[in-house]
Amino acid sequence: MSARIAEFVAMGGYAAYVWPSYALTAAVLIGLLWSSLRALRAREADLAREDGRGESRRRDRSAS
Repeated sequence: MSARIAEFVAMGGYAAYVWPSYALTAAVLIGLLWSSLRALRAREADLAREDGRGESRRRDRSAS
C-alpha cells in the first residue's frame, strides 16, 4: 500500500511541477477569499455608516 502512495506522490516523475502548482493554486484561492471577505466587511461597514446617517437626516427633515 505504501508503494502506491509513494507512486502517487511521485506523480510519474512530475511531482516537482505538480505539487508546487497545487500549492500556488491553493495560495491564490485563499488570497482571493481573504481579499473578498475583507472587501465585503468594508462595504458592510460603509453601508451601516450610510444607513445611520440616512436615519438622522430623515428625522431632521420630519421635525421641520
